[in-house]
Amino acid sequence: MIHPPIERARERVLEQREPAQRPLLSELSRLPASQIPDLLQLADEVRAAFCGDAIALEVLYNAKRGGCSEDCNFCSQSARYSSDVEAEPLATVEQFLEAARDAHERGAGEFCLVVAVRGPSSRLLERVCSAVPAIKQRYPLTVAVSLGILREDQVRDLAACGVDKVNHNLETSRRYFPSICTTHTYDERWETCLLVKRYGLELCCGGIIGMGETLEDRVDFLCELQALKPYEVPINFLNPRPGTPFADRSLIEPIEALRFVAMARLAMPQALIRFAGGREVTLQGLQELGMRSGASGLVLGDYLTTGGRADEEDFAMLDRLGFEVLA
Repeated sequence: MIHPPIERARERVLEQREPAQRPLLSELSRLPASQIPDLLQLADEVRAAFCGDAIALEVLYNAKRGGCSEDCNFCSQSARYSSDVEAEPLATVEQFLEAARDAHERGAGEFCLVVAVRGPSSRLLERVCSAVPAIKQRYPLTVAVSLGILREDQVRDLAACGVDKVNHNLETSRRYFPSICTTHTYDERWETCLLVKRYGLELCCGGIIGMGETLEDRVDFLCELQALKPYEVPINFLNPRPGTPFADRSLIEPIEALRFVAMARLAMPQALIRFAGGREVTLQGLQELGMRSGASGLVLGDYLTTGGRADEEDFAMLDRLGFEVLA
């Protein structure tokens, strides 16, 4: 017997073509474990109906490891913590280009330049704006950047140089955010997201699940993302980093990780829902099931400070599942 909330979700999302809203998402967040397979199946059907079988692959490039001024409790790149990440200088334009070539040769369609900072300095922004046109001239890549909190003039410069997409995660719910970061506010992140959309750039906005948030926080987080209407929603699962305040946190249960991905698909049927950091350690042998829980994208290979699995494994998995990799 299918649980009533799943039937209501099917009617709303698949038949009425409307996203699931807070009351329904709250019900889905509390479904018994026995009903999760039906929820995942519905999310996979929604993914197929709204996005088809195309899977978007992205490669991240950490262009300046460590040394970040902010105190995000999950992040080993913060200068405030004694982690195993040693601060490195900003990469050169030539290194940006080499990393983009590597992403293209590995089969990714998207390349994201990531810098761990509160916000970009004029030197950093100038370097990014010099590199992006050269990357786009050489390789058929969607170019994204993740540069922290942005001012209007900085977003304008990024749009002018050819950046396609800006990543800026909300990370969690508004209520829980002060428990993970105190050096900047949720509103600062929110305003950056609005600026990105105002200047016509694609917004990539998601967060991290498993940081101690409640089920209500997860529903709130999805509703806040709904309000922003991001083009892409990267979903990370906490992979506790040595030396950070969250070093001793436990991994989220795989079934809860997959439940959240499915809920994200029902909340944002048309979005690119991308599996990101922590999927390997969280899902382990359930990654194929994960790709049948509503996701339509993957980060390929390593993350910013942690390793991913071999490209060949992901391509083989996608082939077995009948997905088509976007060029």
